[in-house]
This record gives sequence, C-alpha cells and structure tokens, in this order.
Amino acid sequence: MPDLLVKPKGTSGKVHDITPRSAGWGYVGFGLYQLQPGTTVSEETGDREVILVLVEGKATIVADDNNFGELGDRMSVFARAKPHCIYVPDNSNWSATATTDCTLAVCSAPGKGNHPVRILSDIGFEKRGKGSNTRYIHPIAMEDSDVADSLLVTEVFTPAGHWSSYPPHRHDEDNYPDMTYLEETYYHRLDPAQGFGFQRVFTEDGSLDETMAVADGDVVLVPKGHHPCAAPYGYDMYYLNVMAGPLRKWRFRNHPDHNWIAERDAG
Repeated sequence: MPDLLVKPKGTSGKVHDITPRSAGWGYVGFGLYQLQPGTTVSEETGDREVILVLVEGKATIVADDNNFGELGDRMSVFARAKPHCIYVPDNSNWSATATTDCTLAVCSAPGKGNHPVRILSDIGFEKRGKGSNTRYIHPIAMEDSDVADSLLVTEVFTPAGHWSSYPPHRHDEDNYPDMTYLEETYYHRLDPAQGFGFQRVFTEDGSLDETMAVADGDVVLVPKGHHPCAAPYGYDMYYLNVMAGPLRKWRFRNHPDHNWIAERDAG
C-alpha cells in the first residue's frame, strides 16, 4: 500500500499530484498548485471530471472555452469565507492564470458527461458537532447538490483543541444504503502554519492502523477504515476533502466502540 501521508513537492508549481495509480485505488485524484502572479497552468480533463477550488488567492479561469474572468476573494483560507469553485466535465480543458499568489486545488474523479462547466455558486455553511467536537463545513459538492457525476467535495474548519471526522467512521464497503465505498483525500492546513495536527487511519480488524502528524500542506490518503483528526491547542486546522467511488452517495458507519458518542449527542 502506498504511504498514506503525502508531503508537498516544493513550494511552487504543482506541489501535489495524486492520481488513482499513485494512490493505489480506482477513483479519487487530487492536485494542488502554488502559483505566483502571472503564472498560467492548464490541463486536459480526459475521462475525468474536475472541480477547481480556489483555496487562497485570485486567478483568471478559462474552462471548456468559457472565460470566467478573475475569481477568488479569500486571501487566507482561515478567513473562512466561501471558496470560489468551477466544475469542469470530462473531455474538456481548463487553464488558470494567477493574478495574486494563489493556491489552486484540482479535485478529480471519473466523469460521465452529465454536467456542464459552471461556477459552483450555491455553497452552504454548516456547524456540526458539539463541544470540542464542533467544526464548520462548506459543502462544496455533496450529494444533496446534483453538480457532478462522481465527485464529493467539502472543506472543514476545525478549531484549535477540537476533533473532526469524529466519532471515527468508515465508508469502505459498496453496500448501499447501509454504506458506500468512497476513497478520500484530506488536504491539511494549519494556523499558525508552523503547527501540526494528527490523523489516524485504522480498520476494526487492525490490518491498517497508522497515526500521522500532519503539517501545513500535507495530504492524507484514506483508502479504507476510520479516519479521525485532531487539532492541538493553539492551532486551527483546515482540510479539503475529496471523495469518490462507484456511487455518488455518502453513507458511513461509526466505529462500534465509539458510536455511543454520536448517540449521546443526538439526544
């Protein structure tokens, strides 16, 4: 199995290039560009659909011959403003020219040609959890929005000293409606940037059990199992999730030893 903790390659250009082949799975891809003003990047989508997420900064985006002009107004991801995002279908192309320092995420999964290129403007905001399990969500493209063929994309803000993706849960069986098989990536950011967080990826039978200290800019792969995160006191955590599998639905099961927490909080 490939290493689950993926460090960025450098500080400029395409610093992450996670493909199904490199991850050893079948669906999710994740790329990340760190761009300076005036830099242009472009890609063909091939047989994959893409959601471009302007994590930070501004860029002019052209996709499938549609010029969307300059997008992006969140200069720091920790401002918690909603991101600007573009959906690009399979068999298309896109380009981005940074107009400021810019962090651009490229989320991809198999496409089926059912959705047009467009700005994803209807991004909500959710508060989830209680106490030190409270976190804040921007559901960019989850299953209640019919905006993609395969992709599920969301971003999460976890305050310092809080837990997230908790209680531990998994979505690694193709057994709808009880559970769906979804591969997942976590792109982590920390504030202040010299901070660290923790993520554990583990199965109930113990065949996989890795606990990782994540730094600002790291990506964690979740091929299976439970995958909670923790943000230490003093450091806020952000992550961008990309999920995909054979069915575009998010059905998970909490760890049986820890499900009592969810049951108590639901009461």
